[in-house]
Amino acid sequence: MTTPIKNRYDFLLLFDVQDGNPNGDPDAGNLPRVDTETGEGIVTDVCLKRKVRNYVQLAKPGVPGCDIFVKEKAILNNLVEDAYTELGIDATAKKPAKGEAVDKGRTLMCKKYFDIRTFGAVMSTGANAGQVRGPVQITFARSVDPVVTSEHSITRMAVTKAEDVDKERTMGRKNTIPYGLYVAHGFVSPALAAQTGFSDDDLELLWQALVGMFDQDHSAARGMMATQKLIVFKHSSALGNAPSNRLFDLVKITRNPSVSVPRKYADYTVTIDRSSLPSGIDVTEL
Repeated sequence: MTTPIKNRYDFLLLFDVQDGNPNGDPDAGNLPRVDTETGEGIVTDVCLKRKVRNYVQLAKPGVPGCDIFVKEKAILNNLVEDAYTELGIDATAKKPAKGEAVDKGRTLMCKKYFDIRTFGAVMSTGANAGQVRGPVQITFARSVDPVVTSEHSITRMAVTKAEDVDKERTMGRKNTIPYGLYVAHGFVSPALAAQTGFSDDDLELLWQALVGMFDQDHSAARGMMATQKLIVFKHSSALGNAPSNRLFDLVKITRNPSVSVPRKYADYTVTIDRSSLPSGIDVTEL
């Protein structure tokens, strides 16, 4: 594993959805998530991190250090036990591992799994490899404007069960929003990166994933989703040279005056007030 990053980073991720459901809420019949007070659309951090994990799995298959811990059908306790076996530590002992054994287990898990190095993990539910707080944190994404949830009736000419064979068709429902431009905020801590080994190579892979993850995640339910812009603020120090909120305020997203109902990214203008950048801050647009 290469040297952990030394600089702090803050970033904004701008992505949009057209005629799709970016993040259904299972507690609300899988309707798109919406702030009930403002009508703004919401996409959870968990949803975004899942797409990053899926991208890394596709982009780095079999590459040492780029495996994914939280993946489909994974039995997490078994993966921790495998790490203990690799270290020659008995994970089945009656007394749970602690102290040096836990530290070794945690270090190996960080070394093997990209998402643990990046987002952290809880690894104390079976063989104890402790808990890891990840250096990369992402907020919920929120739409720039309120979104409207549309419900569509759909039909299928086939039936599922033999007893329904006389039915002409089966009815179903599909929920979408016509358009929404979403903004998520992210933070990268070099102090926590030093604990997990999150490196410059990992950071570059994270940027690639955030830019390209929607291209590997198309489905009929999600419609057209795409990353439109990734804005990265790099601090010249580990502690940072300016508060993150001050940097985020330099980014202005405005709807074009001639547009009353936005339906595409071009209906907005995104600007960065580079003249007001604090000393020690570099900004990059991806």
